[in-house]
Amino acid sequence: MKMSTKGRYAVMAMIDIGQHSHGAPISLNEISERQEISQEYLEQLFGKLRRAGLVASTRGPGGGYTLAKTPADIALSDVILAVDEPLRVTRCSGDAVDGCVKGQKCCAHDLWSSLGRQMMFFLESVTLEDVVENRNLALAAAIKQAKDRHTPSAGVRH
Repeated sequence: MKMSTKGRYAVMAMIDIGQHSHGAPISLNEISERQEISQEYLEQLFGKLRRAGLVASTRGPGGGYTLAKTPADIALSDVILAVDEPLRVTRCSGDAVDGCVKGQKCCAHDLWSSLGRQMMFFLESVTLEDVVENRNLALAAAIKQAKDRHTPSAGVRH
């Protein structure tokens, strides 16, 4: 699996806001100190998170960032995709075979592609609230999948 620091750090920063903000803005300096992520790197990530509608910024003294949605409405996949980080499990890009073995699918291509899809399904089913509330993530994902199977608009995210 390949997920760069962008995706990992964006998730860590969003969890930090979920755990510490209580509705008040959190400065990037605070997140930087708690998570040991450079403030300059966080500035780049938060620009993307803001454009994706996941965080809102407040300027001035006491300013910083708050969640733009409730933690229950933010899937971890939303955070990772907001910072342009699709999960890569194969050595080629997506389901294409460029860069695989001599321009052909490698013997494990379909296996790794399926694993990548399952990982995204899992990240789509786990919310920021699940992580902030320290819920058993596997259980939370299974419960959401079961609910989706019994909901008429299953699989449709709004």
